[in-house]
Amino acid sequence: MELLLDTHVLLWTVFESKKLASEVEQAIASPDNVIYVSIVSLWEIGIKQNLGRLSVPASFFESLPARCKILELKVSHIKTYKELPLHHRDPFDRMLVAQAMAEDLVLVTRNSKIEGHL
Repeated sequence: MELLLDTHVLLWTVFESKKLASEVEQAIASPDNVIYVSIVSLWEIGIKQNLGRLSVPASFFESLPARCKILELKVSHIKTYKELPLHHRDPFDRMLVAQAMAEDLVLVTRNSKIEGHL
């Protein structure tokens, strides 16, 4: 299975794994699964840090699990984003949904406003 971690799931994976549901923790830990982290999540973390809404150690980017692959932003993701219904207005969440759809990834999130997630 190929998984795309939502921003909060990424932060919990690195800093607070006890917040993860056991099935999510197992899916992330499984060597059979490919784990993606979106550049969009890293951008969101940077913005929230600059606004003083989030504090993560300077070593955060070096703390990412070694087997995580960075998912860059592509034109196909933006095209998918434009086609999404406005069920949710958060642009970061919407882009993660678009990336997951465009790349056929399972979005790992606890956000109940996002359908079809792990």
